[in-house]
Amino acid sequence: MANYPEVERRMEKRVDELVSEFKTIRAGRANASVLDKISVEYYGTMTPINQVGAISSPEPRMLVIQPWDGSIIKEIEKAINKSELGISPQNDGKVIRLTFPPLTEERRKELVKKVKKYAEEAKVSIRNVRRDSIEDYKKQKKNGEITEDDMKKIEKDIQNLTDKYIKEIDSVTADKEKEITEL
Repeated sequence: MANYPEVERRMEKRVDELVSEFKTIRAGRANASVLDKISVEYYGTMTPINQVGAISSPEPRMLVIQPWDGSIIKEIEKAINKSELGISPQNDGKVIRLTFPPLTEERRKELVKKVKKYAEEAKVSIRNVRRDSIEDYKKQKKNGEITEDDMKKIEKDIQNLTDKYIKEIDSVTADKEKEITEL
């Protein structure tokens, strides 16, 4: 198979983005990455929670957020309440505690649906990279820069790359679904 570094880089990047999205989906255990997409207003700027305080996990089902500036604690609480996290923060004036309840069967099913939706979006993105790349090579063929035989080989190679990354998405998705459905 010939080398298509740009095509491969774009596909690899999309798989990496999917893995990052999966980290934000909680699977029963406390994991600080569920806070990655939550930002809080801090001195007029939207700032990620992990940049305004220390996040620790003293117990498997608990996260503690200790802001470096105590005046922002209400803002953090408000941001968590507005998020799709589905957990009510407990504010004692110094720290915010997030206690993760065990997942219900219904919540597990919702999370699996969300995982599948993210995976499907990633697959569509991979297929778009394939389509765009092949279009670029078709323009080169039209301009006489590459031959018909080269074009056939390029299409086959790019399809093989597409298949490889779709399989990788399926694998990562299956792992995440297993993590969510495990009791």
